[in-house]
Amino acid sequence: MVVLGAGPAGLVLGNILVDQGIDCVVLERSTRTHVQTRARAGFLAAHTVRILERHGLAEGLRRRGQPHSTCEFRTEDDRFRLDYSGLGRGERHTVYPQQDLVTDLVTRFLARGGQIRFGTEAVAVCDADGERPTVAVREADGRPGRWRGRYVAGCDGQHGAARRSLPPGTVRHHRDHGVTWLGLLAEAPPSLDAVGYAVHGRGFAGHMARTSDVTRYYLQCEPGTPADAWSEERIWDELDLRMGADKYGPLHRGPLIQRSVVDLRSDVLEPLRHGALFLAGDAAGLISPSAAKGANLAVLEAELLADALTDALRAGDPAGLDAYSARCLTHIWRAQEFSHWMIGLLHGPSGADGESLFHNSLRRSRLASLRTSRAQQDWFADHYVGV
Repeated sequence: MVVLGAGPAGLVLGNILVDQGIDCVVLERSTRTHVQTRARAGFLAAHTVRILERHGLAEGLRRRGQPHSTCEFRTEDDRFRLDYSGLGRGERHTVYPQQDLVTDLVTRFLARGGQIRFGTEAVAVCDADGERPTVAVREADGRPGRWRGRYVAGCDGQHGAARRSLPPGTVRHHRDHGVTWLGLLAEAPPSLDAVGYAVHGRGFAGHMARTSDVTRYYLQCEPGTPADAWSEERIWDELDLRMGADKYGPLHRGPLIQRSVVDLRSDVLEPLRHGALFLAGDAAGLISPSAAKGANLAVLEAELLADALTDALRAGDPAGLDAYSARCLTHIWRAQEFSHWMIGLLHGPSGADGESLFHNSLRRSRLASLRTSRAQQDWFADHYVGV
């Protein structure tokens, strides 16, 4: 079995397969240091935690993960909180930085006898319709190479070799939401004990705790804004303004140790199987970070694919592989629907034309329903935590 990509999808898949006695190699174009230090998402849904526990992959999570069950919405007029662990199905998130999870998964995979080829870039997947598909690679020393397996799992993201190798006829659903965030990692403790969503006339601002001394912030900006366009002082001043620091308390400031530009886009491929090639994680579908679903979908898809591959390789039963694409797409589209709802809730068009005024009034009504309606709160909680 050849797995492309050492992110959450590829590593969870590899761990489950190796634990089932299935020979598996993971090909990763980056170095081990880069893979284990790149800061990404950190919100793990309850079902994700159950998957990791089920397969012996939650030791670090149990020791260092922080339970989280509250989000706070702020507007220019007021604020309100939702303790979603007491709503809907009564589940919560666990905050655990993705780089820590990836480090755990790498360590466990290697300890189980798995093989990871860091610095090996997959170039193309060939003969996916045959019995032994081949992955053409560029080895760490620059030489060309080839890897063969009974199946190939494309977990190498939206720009990886798996997507580049898809046959004609693959359907791509794509939407650009026209919203851009500055993604910021601050060396500063969290400023509130909740995920903070600020809905403001100047644009969205978000606060997400990562550790006791590192906090993730998001700040909406004009599309096309470079990551380094704003000074640190301007960024903190804008965060203070949008999050109502004058009314609700100042933010803990600190140096910005990472910046990125996040264009909110949605992207789904159909189907997710092409012969012996299967897609999972960002290779299967890209979802905006507005609802923290990306890593959780990746882990869910990895378990579904691992179970199906185990049945096919150990018991000769292909039913799970035949159903894999449809099962995953059901979860993906549900997550996309909620992500789209969150984008509409948190962002509004600028200007004072009739359409903008209508959208902003609609957004205020949605926030009011979320604040006062138990039925709306239960719906939100189930979709916010669930995948």
